Amino acid sequence: MKEQIIYEDNHLLVINKKVGQLVQGDKTGDESLLESIKNFIKIRDAKPGNVFLGLVHRIDRPTSGLVIYAKTSKALSRLTQMVKNREVKKTYWAVVGKEMIPQSQRLIHYLKKNEKNNKAIVFPKATEGAKEAILTYHVIKTLDNYLLLEIDLETGRHHQIRAQLSKTGVPIKGDLKYGAPRSNSDGGINLHARKLEFIHPVTKENIEIIAPVPQNDAVWKACEE
Repeated sequence: MKEQIIYEDNHLLVINKKVGQLVQGDKTGDESLLESIKNFIKIRDAKPGNVFLGLVHRIDRPTSGLVIYAKTSKALSRLTQMVKNREVKKTYWAVVGKEMIPQSQRLIHYLKKNEKNNKAIVFPKATEGAKEAILTYHVIKTLDNYLLLEIDLETGRHHQIRAQLSKTGVPIKGDLKYGAPRSNSDGGINLHARKLEFIHPVTKENIEIIAPVPQNDAVWKACEE
């Protein structure tokens, strides 16, 4: 756990999540990062009572990268509001197949969650029950068989990046749910929450955090070189 902590102070803690880790408990009953971090802090800081820790935002289980947890209720309420107000800038990296796509593009779709298969349905125009989804991507590296995209999110919808890129004809490497031809050996997808930028909710200083990519993936390592 210690090596996964990218940033920590009295108010918040930022983790570089590994592929497959849950950010908080779900119906699988698997231990979540929320519980693991609480236990880690309790032992490390020799805390006698319960450890307060609140999840500020989520990323999908097969995704890696940055997740913010709040260590105080004040930081949690302020950060949650900041995420709602889009005051936390999130930048992602995604590896996609080598297709002919524009070097840079702003994608606008409308997404509706299908509860049965836990998947986002993508519509090209406003549709009843669907929410507007906006992102901008830039191709920042070309590999032998893949492209590395840097993605800036304007909205935070369910499976947004996965669904929008798939609709554009470039599903994320390993993402079978959204049309990738094959899975990754670790069961994850090549989507990484790379960078977070925000004003600290208590100290008001400017925070910028970058997470290294998973080092057990040769394609990711080639992206970072």
